[in-house]
Amino acid sequence: MRHPNNKMNTTMKYLTTLMTAAALVATSQAQTLSLKGSDTLGAKLVPQLAEGFKAAGNKNVKFEIAAEGSTTAFPALANGTAQLGMSSREIKDDETTFCRTKGIILKEHQICYDMICVIVNKNSPVSKLTKTQVAKIFTGQIKDWSEVGGAPGKISIYTRNTSSGTYKDWQKLAMKGRDYPSSSQKLAGNEQIAQEVSKNRNGIGYVGLAYSKTAGTKALPIDGVAPVAKNAKKFTYARPCYIYAPEKPTAEAAAFLGYIDSPAGQDIVRKVGFIPVKDL
Repeated sequence: MRHPNNKMNTTMKYLTTLMTAAALVATSQAQTLSLKGSDTLGAKLVPQLAEGFKAAGNKNVKFEIAAEGSTTAFPALANGTAQLGMSSREIKDDETTFCRTKGIILKEHQICYDMICVIVNKNSPVSKLTKTQVAKIFTGQIKDWSEVGGAPGKISIYTRNTSSGTYKDWQKLAMKGRDYPSSSQKLAGNEQIAQEVSKNRNGIGYVGLAYSKTAGTKALPIDGVAPVAKNAKKFTYARPCYIYAPEKPTAEAAAFLGYIDSPAGQDIVRKVGFIPVKDL
């Protein structure tokens, strides 16, 4: 006769096996994590963080990253088409309100610092600028390179497009909120600006620190301060960057945010060319 305890043990083992199998099935299914927003973060940094996250034991998480400008992050969070929003600027009051009307309360996660660097063609004789000169160039008051010690030639200005957080940050940081000249050329991302400047001897643009060493370009010191990570606290165009998430994020989103803040994640931040918050 089988002892009752043996029968109970067999049943428990069977239930445990079923539960384990169910867990394995659940974890074997790919989970999608969608991020939308900033090109500054989404073109290089977040994809590399995603690869690091998957390599750290999260291979079943599939990432969808749409880097189309910070302004696109908040509608996507509000309508549920993104679990995380990438932004190179702080959220605006009207964006917070809009998300709340959709039942989404957002939490801000500062993940790194960036420096907006002024770049010119590598063959430009201009090797430095002042903050005043930068403001006058990007508002169209200075139109020719000869006015700032360069060779005569009409200045070609390359900027981000209007959905970019960097476009608006640059207006605030460098232009005192004034408008860009109508002759400026609006481009989708940092890489496009760097490419255009590299091809145009009279070109000038601004890019994030991670893009400041693009071949064919050079980043200029501003008021004598070089655009390098160690100068982040005193460089005039430094700024924090963020990821926004719902107050109660999905498990995958919460795990990814935790990875970004970990030593491994912050090491990727540093290697890509951004500045970990803890380094400042």
